[in-house]
Amino acid sequence: MKKETTIMSQLGIPRPLLSGYLGIMLFMMGDGMEQGWLSPYLIEKGMSIQQTASLFTAYGVTIAIASWFSGVLAETLTPKKTMLIGLIIYLLGTVGFIGMGMESLNFPTMLVTYGLRGFGYPLFAYSFLVWISYVTPQKMLGRAVGWFWFVFTGGLNVLGAFYSSWAIRELGHINALWSAVFWVLLGALFALVWNKAPFPSGKTTNSKLAELGKGLTIVKEEPKVLLAGIVRVINTTAQFAFPVFLPTYMAAHGFDTTEWLYIWGTIFTSNIAFNLIFGFVGDRFGWRQTIIWFGGVGCGITTLLLYYIPQYSPGTYWLVMLAGILWGACLAGYVPLSALTPSLVSKDKGAAMAILNLGAGLAVFAGPAIVGLLIAPLGNEGVIWILAALYFISAILTCFIKPRAAVFGTGVKAIETI
Repeated sequence: MKKETTIMSQLGIPRPLLSGYLGIMLFMMGDGMEQGWLSPYLIEKGMSIQQTASLFTAYGVTIAIASWFSGVLAETLTPKKTMLIGLIIYLLGTVGFIGMGMESLNFPTMLVTYGLRGFGYPLFAYSFLVWISYVTPQKMLGRAVGWFWFVFTGGLNVLGAFYSSWAIRELGHINALWSAVFWVLLGALFALVWNKAPFPSGKTTNSKLAELGKGLTIVKEEPKVLLAGIVRVINTTAQFAFPVFLPTYMAAHGFDTTEWLYIWGTIFTSNIAFNLIFGFVGDRFGWRQTIIWFGGVGCGITTLLLYYIPQYSPGTYWLVMLAGILWGACLAGYVPLSALTPSLVSKDKGAAMAILNLGAGLAVFAGPAIVGLLIAPLGNEGVIWILAALYFISAILTCFIKPRAAVFGTGVKAIETI
C-alpha cells in the first residue's frame, strides 16, 4: 500500500481521489458527446448558424453561472453534495432537451432546456477541482490539476468525439444523445459513491453566507485573481467557438463530418497528453512562463495555422490534423493556471477557484457569442483573427499574475517565477 501511495504521489494523483478522477472522465464523455456535430446537424435540419450560436450561447451563460457557484458551493455544501446537485440538474435538462426540444426542433424549448442542462457539468466537475485544491500538497498541485484536465478533456473532447462518431452512425443522432445518460450515471457512480476522500467542513450558516460573498469580493482584495479569471476565459474561448463555425468551414474545403470528428477528437487526444506534460513542466519551468509561452503565444500561432492550412491546401487531411494536434498541445499550456490561481491567496482558495471556474464557464458563452455577433460582418477569417489576438493578449496579462511572495527554484518552489 505504501509503495502504491508513493507511485501515486510521484505521478501527482491524490490517491483518495483516484476513483473521482475516473468518474469525471466518464461524466464528461457523456456530457460532451454532441459538441462536435450538434451545430452542423441542426443547420442541416433547417436552423441558421445564428440560431445554433444562440443555443450554444445560452448554454454558455448557464455554464458561467454554475461555474462560479461551483467554487463557493463546494466549500459551503461540500463538493460531493454540489456534484450531486449538478448531476440532477443535468439529467432534468437532458430529458427536456432531447425529449421535448429535439423531438420537434422547437427552438424556444431547446433554448430553455439546453440552458438548464448547462448548469450540470460545472457543478459536477469544477466542484471536484476545488476538492483537489484542498486535498493535494502544494508540491504536486500542478500535476494534480494536470490530471484533472487530462480526464476532463479526455472525456469531453476525446472519448465523447470518438464515441459519438460511432454512435450517430449506429444509433442515429437522437438515440446517441440518449445514450449519453448511461455514461453520466456511470461517472457519478465512481465520483460520488466509490469516492471516499475527506473534505474539511464545519462552516456555520453565517460563514457559508460570507463564503458566497467571497466569491465576488476576492477580486477586489486580490486583483490578480481577476486577471487569472480573464486569462481563463480566453483559454478555451476558441474551443467553444470552433464547433459553431469550423465544421461548415472545413466542409467547404473538402472535409466531411466524420473526418472533422476524427480531427476534433485527435486535437484533444493531443491536448490530454499535454495536460499531463504541462502539469510537470509547470512545476519545474514555472507556472507563469508555461502559460505565457506555450499557452498564449502557442495558441495564437496555431489558431491561425488551423484556419489557413485548409484554405491554401484544400483537402490535405494530415496537414490539418497536424495543425490541430499542435493547437491542442498549446491549449494545455494553460493547465498551470489552476495551480497558480489558488496560490495567489493564503486562504479562501475556494473563492479564488470560483473566479477561475467562472472564467471557464464564460468561455463557453464567449466563444459562440463571438461567432454569432461577428461571423456576418467579419466572416470566418475575421473571427479567427479575433480568437488569435485574444490568445496573445492573455500572454501579456499573465505577465502581471505574480504571487505576493516570490521564491525561486523548481519543484515546490515553482511558485516563484510562475
